[in-house]
Amino acid sequence: MPEVQTPEWVKDAVFYQIFPDRFAKSAAAPKPSGLQPWGAPPTSHGYQGGDLLGVVEHLDHLADLGVNAIYFNPIFRSASNHRYHTHDYYQVDPMLGGNTALRTLLDAAHARGIRVVLDGVFNHASRGFFQFHDILENGPDSAYPDWFTVEAWPLRPYGSKQPNYKCWWNQPALPKFNTDTPAVREFIWDVTRYWIDFGIDGWRLDVPEEIDDVAFWQEFRRVVKRANPEAYIVGEIWHEAERWLQGDQLDAVMNYIIARAALGFFAAETLDRTYRPGGFRLRLFGARAFANEIDRMLALYPWPVTQVQLNLLDSHDTARFIYQAGEDQTALRLALLFMLTMPGAPCIYYGAEIGMTGGPDPDCRRAFSWDRATWDEDLLAFTRRAIGLRQAHPALRRGSFRRLYAHADVYAFGRQLGDDALVIAFNAGRTTRPVTLDVDGLLADGPATALWGGIDMHVSRGTLRNLTLPPRSAAVLASG
Repeated sequence: MPEVQTPEWVKDAVFYQIFPDRFAKSAAAPKPSGLQPWGAPPTSHGYQGGDLLGVVEHLDHLADLGVNAIYFNPIFRSASNHRYHTHDYYQVDPMLGGNTALRTLLDAAHARGIRVVLDGVFNHASRGFFQFHDILENGPDSAYPDWFTVEAWPLRPYGSKQPNYKCWWNQPALPKFNTDTPAVREFIWDVTRYWIDFGIDGWRLDVPEEIDDVAFWQEFRRVVKRANPEAYIVGEIWHEAERWLQGDQLDAVMNYIIARAALGFFAAETLDRTYRPGGFRLRLFGARAFANEIDRMLALYPWPVTQVQLNLLDSHDTARFIYQAGEDQTALRLALLFMLTMPGAPCIYYGAEIGMTGGPDPDCRRAFSWDRATWDEDLLAFTRRAIGLRQAHPALRRGSFRRLYAHADVYAFGRQLGDDALVIAFNAGRTTRPVTLDVDGLLADGPATALWGGIDMHVSRGTLRNLTLPPRSAAVLASG
């Protein structure tokens, strides 16, 4: 097995996920006339006109929040508001401002120390993709019949009949690439290289397991890393992904395991258990079961992989965390602080910091409101402070992890990197809990300063006694 190496910068990253059509709209980017009003209830097919120049105009918001990396949902030319129906992999959608807008965005983001990761949809294309369109026009005489898997002629790209070509989840709008064809493999690798050379900082891969070909992804990694050894490769895999994370394919995956665990612990009393994000049944956790699930998660992969896992609470593919938690603000705040103090790269879905809510797709893709009167300013301050805590302490970004306590509603752990060591404790219950923690080798005997919640305390003989946690609260302490 090769030595596992992952990008150093991701270990210090705080990501912000942007759904481009709904984050910000610039007057500098020309638009077609048939747009829905900004902020209208989102629909599956309607556009609201967000663009990349709008993101540029609001980079100060992200920088002020403490974000230093952006993950964008697809931006390439497409006939869908989510742009997973790719028409042209070499052109940024004109509605987003085209390639020049991406150049402007990359330059502006990089000047602020913000990295940019794009969404790569390489398992399927769309009916508008040139090679598939050629097949539609020319049938068996097309020059590209082996780019896709045609099962019968003529093709049935529309209507209610079963498609007669391989497509993603039997959706005729999404023909699957035939990656056994050398020209298709070379095409995808060339697209990959092109945008890394253009200046992006990595790829988020849409359902990479749909291309069940180890050699394909091994070469994909070689292409990316030759172009930029520090480029990030993160895959959308919702379950355990050991096969993909041995150092020869992906750097990390979207860590939906931590999202499900956080929901089951911090939102146990208000959780809608009929909802199954990604088809996964949500479980309720007491502190001990929660700690066991976190230990299991942290043991899945080599430590360099765990350090760059894309930790998240929600995304464009799930209802928002606050919605799943029955609008319980305390659940969201505890989960945010938990994610921001855990190993891995935290990712905030756009608008979570100002209190945006929303049910399953398309409701989770509402337009960001730039009217500050609509913002939850307390939540924004909480999120900014929690990110600031992470950025101020190397132990929270790169330090070791140690489970300290798990009983009833209280869960505590330690993070340590050299002299930087912290104790993080959560009370997910509705009653005050005093706890005593063994912090020997973590906090020095003497004063312990409360960096978050709680009060300054004292460590004696490696023990932190009677740390009192009010209901639905957290505390972070450090020596000194």
